[in-house]
Order: sequence, then structure tokens, then C-alpha cells
Amino acid sequence: LCAGCGTGGSGTTLPVSRPASGRRLLVFARNPLPGRVKTRLIPSLGAVAATAVYRRLLHDTLLTAVQVDNAECEIWLDEGEPVPWLADIAAAHGLAMRRQSGRDLGMRMHAAFSASLRSVGRVVLIGSDCPEFDPGYLEAAFAALAQQDAVLGPAVDGGYVLIGLRAAPALLFEDIAWGTPQVLQITRDRLRQLGWRWAELPPRHDIDEPGDLQRFPRLAAIAG
Repeated sequence: LCAGCGTGGSGTTLPVSRPASGRRLLVFARNPLPGRVKTRLIPSLGAVAATAVYRRLLHDTLLTAVQVDNAECEIWLDEGEPVPWLADIAAAHGLAMRRQSGRDLGMRMHAAFSASLRSVGRVVLIGSDCPEFDPGYLEAAFAALAQQDAVLGPAVDGGYVLIGLRAAPALLFEDIAWGTPQVLQITRDRLRQLGWRWAELPPRHDIDEPGDLQRFPRLAAIAG
């Protein structure tokens, strides 16, 4: 944990008061249907194998998320009704299922944060493409929010795999080219504009391209 690695000017306090207690972990997910997930893997693996990889990523992410103590965990689904496999996992672990809304990923994240921060004080949002999450990593994000205005989990490719907030200004999410190597740096610049202090966790790898699988033999085996 790189506490305070973003000083954000004077390190002003949060501009809007929020509930002091409560922790919520949001898992952004896609319905694991062939042709709709891991589309950059499809030319090399085919739609069925790419979907199998994503199902394993999502399964492992959810099992990790529910191990974080004292945090409500919710699945935020992109669209449609959850496939039975996903609905069964949610029911088995008592996970609420929410629906994403917004014209792009940034606006969907902003809407999810805004809704959650009405009732809890600390919210962490993760995707379902990172095989390197563990409960300690997610716990470190919530711990950082006890002292900082925001926390980021950088992705090695220049994006981020985790973002945690105590307030949710639209500035952090609007007019960003998601999926590009500039996302993390743009987000840091926006945090500086807000005058916020933030922490950064150690970088993590995610799965976007076929070459990313070489780092994770168990996922490569599923793909094969």
C-alpha cells in the first residue's frame, strides 16, 4: 500500500459529508454468454473458450469478495437477467444483484458509487477480469479509505482494477477513453484537480489479450 502517494494539493477534506460507517464492495460483471465476454480473446480462442475463461475469472472474483470481513458485497450486472449459473452463486452467498445503468463504463461506475454512497461511507468497486485479487488486497483498499479520500488499484496495462471512494464526483468518470493505457494517469490528474488525497495499492494484472493468459496456467488450461 502506497499511502498518501497522491497528495492532491492541500489534501482537502471530502466536499460532501457521507455516512461515517459501512463498507460496500461492488463487483462489476457481465453475463457470461458466448460472444459477449472477453471479446478480445475470441479471435484466438473462440467464443466458447473465451466465455469459459471469463466464468472462471468471475467465479474466483466473487469467492474472493465474499471473504472480506464486514463488507456488504453486491454484483452489478451489465444487462439482462443473470444466467442460472450466476444467479445460483449469488443466492448461495447472499449477494444482492444490481443493474448497471449509463451510456458508458464511466457513467455506470458513477451511478453505482452514487447510489451506494447514500447509505454507506466507504465503497470499493472492482471488475471481474483480475485473477490476482485476494481478500487482503480488498481489505487494504477499505483500510486506505479510513484515512484517504480515494484508493486506486493500478492495472499493469495502465488502467485500474480497483477504485474506492468516499464521495463520487462525476469528474472522476466522465470523458475518459476506457480500456486505454491512459486511464490511470487521467484518474490521478482528476484527483489532483479535486484536491484529494489518495492511496495506491500494488499493481495487478488483468486478462484482456490472449498473451495475458500465459501468466496464469490454470486459465490457459481452461482456454485450451
